[in-house]
Amino acid sequence: MEPVSRPEHRPPAGELEPPGFTRHGTPAFRRTNLALFAAGLATFGLLYCTQPLMPEFSRDYGVSAATASLSLSLTTGVLAFAMLFAGGVSDAWGRKSVMTASLLSSAVLVLLTALVPDWHMLLVLRALLGLTLSGLPAVAMTYLSEEMHPDSIGLGMGLYISGNAIGGMGGRLVAGVLAEFVGWRIGVATVGVIGLLSGLVFWRILPPSRHHVRHPLHLGALMGRFAAAFRDAGLPWLFAEGFLLLGAFVTVYNYIGYRLLAPPYGLNQAVVGAIFSVYLIGTFSSAWMGHLAGKLGRRKVLWTAFALMLAGLALTAMKPLALIVAGIVAVTFGFFGGHSIASSWVGRRAGSNKAQASSLYLFSYYMGSSIAGASGGLFYASHGWNGVAVFVGALLAAGLLIALRLYRLPPLVSPSRPETEPPIPQ
Repeated sequence: MEPVSRPEHRPPAGELEPPGFTRHGTPAFRRTNLALFAAGLATFGLLYCTQPLMPEFSRDYGVSAATASLSLSLTTGVLAFAMLFAGGVSDAWGRKSVMTASLLSSAVLVLLTALVPDWHMLLVLRALLGLTLSGLPAVAMTYLSEEMHPDSIGLGMGLYISGNAIGGMGGRLVAGVLAEFVGWRIGVATVGVIGLLSGLVFWRILPPSRHHVRHPLHLGALMGRFAAAFRDAGLPWLFAEGFLLLGAFVTVYNYIGYRLLAPPYGLNQAVVGAIFSVYLIGTFSSAWMGHLAGKLGRRKVLWTAFALMLAGLALTAMKPLALIVAGIVAVTFGFFGGHSIASSWVGRRAGSNKAQASSLYLFSYYMGSSIAGASGGLFYASHGWNGVAVFVGALLAAGLLIALRLYRLPPLVSPSRPETEPPIPQ
């Protein structure tokens, strides 16, 4: 819990107002981003640590590739629905309190996952993980949207997503490599311990909210704020972009391991796990493309992320291993850049409904992972990697068309700037 001496509400009338928004280059910016970097490291390590282990699950439990993918798809499906309400809960209980509880309880569940002997019990724990994890991603986006200055939110969101990238890479890499040498259970337990330590760091250093006003959770008012998001000209399309971005990305990573473990490549689990180190490219692309979009406008940059992912996908259909790895790099670069742009754009367009708009974006985002990630297994079973590539290509083509539609959106005008000043890029 947060110290009572540092509440998360505005001071009464007559007292000093809280300081201004956090800007890059300040100590508060560094503390905020270090804390959220640790949160992203924990969240996405805990979430994705089972992805490279799907071939291990197929061997140990005698399940198909599509069934093994439930260890991730079930988690992201529950996560998607739970996040619809996580923002409302944080409105009432406070941003930092909800995020801290989410991180610590999720780490404990992953530690328990390493101990269960039964496949169905493993799936139960992974479903519960989706519920507990829901308190972090949507609330973190809302926290950044509320606390960051408009000039710094693109960089701040990009740095947060960089932590997500390293967490996703680290969880996959640690679990995948350790599975080869000491078994997948030790790998999963190690990820759980890292998540627990990261959660404690987050709790200690994240500054409390200064611009959030707590208010009780009322279902009717919450539904009204959700409905308001769909009256915006751009938000529903951005929700769709989230679905397509993560759906395409997760499908590639779910089944590329099966391809590389099989002939003619015959790689071992440690090498396949090491391929996930290309996630490091996401730590650069999310911050760089997010900052670029802040300068040039999100409308002008988002479509390039989908174009790059399509080019990378085409490379994964080639035979040489070097080209496949290059394709994975391109898909990863485009994905993290696109997610950084789309997620910060949601915060900019949402106005006073940032928590609900962020929840709806992430609902679509993780439903993409759940639905497309599981569906890709059917294409892999019927047509191998080429079938997966065609399926993912269709998702990315749809995303590119929507990005081109979003290009025609008029820029937002900041209410704090005179109409004669240039609009804030979006």
